[in-house]
Amino acid sequence: MMRIQNAFYRYTKNGGYGIRNVNLQIEQGECVLVCGESGCGKTSLMRMANGLIPHFYEGVFEGDVFLSGKNTRDMQMDTIARIAASVFQNPRNQFFNLDTTDEIAFACENIGVPPEEIRERILQTVSALGIAHLLHKNIFGLSGGEKQLIAIASAYALNPEIFVFDEPSANLDATSCKELSRLLQKIKTEGKTILIAKHRIHYLSGIYDRIVYMKDGTIENEWTAESFKNISDEKRIRLGLRSLSYERLSPAAPLCACKEPELHISNLCASYLRGKQVLEGLSFSASAGEVIGIVGKNGQGKTTLACVLCGLHKEDCGSITLYGRKISYPKRAELFYLVMQEPGYQLFTDSVEKELGLSLHKKNAPAESAVHEIMQNLNLVPYKERHPMSLSGGQKQRVAIASALIRNAKILIFDEPTSRLDYTNMQRIAQLITRLREAGKIIFIITHDYEFFLSACTRALIIDGGKIRKDISLTAGSQAEIQNNVF
Repeated sequence: MMRIQNAFYRYTKNGGYGIRNVNLQIEQGECVLVCGESGCGKTSLMRMANGLIPHFYEGVFEGDVFLSGKNTRDMQMDTIARIAASVFQNPRNQFFNLDTTDEIAFACENIGVPPEEIRERILQTVSALGIAHLLHKNIFGLSGGEKQLIAIASAYALNPEIFVFDEPSANLDATSCKELSRLLQKIKTEGKTILIAKHRIHYLSGIYDRIVYMKDGTIENEWTAESFKNISDEKRIRLGLRSLSYERLSPAAPLCACKEPELHISNLCASYLRGKQVLEGLSFSASAGEVIGIVGKNGQGKTTLACVLCGLHKEDCGSITLYGRKISYPKRAELFYLVMQEPGYQLFTDSVEKELGLSLHKKNAPAESAVHEIMQNLNLVPYKERHPMSLSGGQKQRVAIASALIRNAKILIFDEPTSRLDYTNMQRIAQLITRLREAGKIIFIITHDYEFFLSACTRALIIDGGKIRKDISLTAGSQAEIQNNVF
């Protein structure tokens, strides 16, 4: 069904190889999971599989890719799209419409599916994914996870022979991950072929047939699903792979020996256009040294709360006070710093070093020696001359996080900081957050990543329908309650 043969690829003529001598054959009806640390070549492999290399990405491509026996070099992109449908790492990159229903229909329209059949496919797709509530919505009013679901729906509606998924669950909540797992199982029982690049793999158990491990652009190892289960935790961690299940995970961050709260949020309300209320009377306090996980399902107001706190969105009512003084809407940008869910929005220069230099010149920024240490801790030194937009998704996240650390704001907010990170880099972020809390920072983390949540957070604010449903300190005793309510 798919064969990649003696493949090499460089994004620029004089650049290093993103793919080096890759050979991979995938049979019809097989599900192959591609793993490896951030920047190992997973996304480049996905781009070969769906024809974007060599038809869209310019560079130096050697070797061959065959889909259903045909060489992608000799195929037009519309022909490839009928065979292999894709879900990108960043769903925003594949949207062409403002309306969600139009977006699901768009790919089908482009390959000439009759209108009546398109309507039927849309109904079947939203039923399979459980996303009827997302029809006829403005795409850019959706949460990151909801956008991912629309991208998945667009691919599913095409009814291709091959599905190519690049981190399809990066921003999905636990319920949506379970829906995606059921959908992948359904696709597989229909005899479809699936190639999927993932860091968080616990929800794929029982679906994949084979695991391919990449390192430095090449395939270093392969396992069957059964032999992969028998890998020891020590070896899994050494390879930078995430946990295969949540059963043995436990809280790692010590409870905060908190003083009197310094930050107070009172009766916070916020809305968007057409009067849609997103936050409804949120009230809570936070102390120095707390790491508060803002958790809950997609589309409940978590990112909106972050935007209000850091001054990117104005509240309708309520107050935010720090050290007993009310913080005005414009003043918050100096005191709060947000690492956005999509790091590309925050990258402005043509090298990583220059990008971090923007933060270095801000008030309270650390010395240059400390900046180098931050780069070392986040494994960014090898990429300091690279253009930030040429990096992998996980590497971009680490650049955005490094900028936040250099900015040295009193209150830091991270929106899905580990959605595209392997185990090794996830732990690097958790360790840095531990140092920040020890330095007296107040930290908020919006996350669906349970493994990271347990590694870094001391408390959970569970957001539901724009309200705080529960506020729970994270302990071994409360872990089950949090997992049952959120993860």
